[in-house]
Amino acid sequence: MTPFAVLFVCTGNLHRSPVAERLLAAVLPESGFRVRSAGTGARPAPLDHVTSTILTELGGDARDFTARPLEAHHVERADLVLGLERCHREAAVRLHPLALRRCFTLREFVRLSAGTRAATPGEAVRLAASRRGEMPPVPGEPDGIADPHGALPHVHRARALEVRAAVLRLAATLDPVASHHLPGGGDGSPDGLIVAAPVPSERAAD
Repeated sequence: MTPFAVLFVCTGNLHRSPVAERLLAAVLPESGFRVRSAGTGARPAPLDHVTSTILTELGGDARDFTARPLEAHHVERADLVLGLERCHREAAVRLHPLALRRCFTLREFVRLSAGTRAATPGEAVRLAASRRGEMPPVPGEPDGIADPHGALPHVHRARALEVRAAVLRLAATLDPVASHHLPGGGDGSPDGLIVAAPVPSERAAD
């Protein structure tokens, strides 16, 4: 079975999208998912010490990471593209317009997926896309996570915790039959634990 490919996109691919990539990879089965990230203005570079330390504390693997610029083939090959802000989602769509219905911001996808139950990750994406025109729009800020570049370490940590909270809910949507756990807490649930509810035996078609 071909793994379901998730692509996170931010600007420099040095803070938000690497944290999202490595935390999601830590809670999803490697056999079923492939998680990557890229940046709209990225240049090859390793994670800085602050991001690497915070990512490790939150349960992600910070080793062997190099930032990479977003390219059209990254978007084309992804089953789900998640920008950290709307400008990143829009950049991905400009590179590969046919990917429009599978491009969201991370928080937008989590919001649109709330209360749904999909049999497969692909169905989860289709359900979220179908709800985009049905649900009232929200201001841009609630659908994005701000860039901590150049900020003090406590701001980096705050943004990383926002990413982490959304990633755990994303994991529960893409893989609803499993429990997803990362050490460290900080997302509003005890010790960062999300236990998926039982999946109904019959699901409505999307």
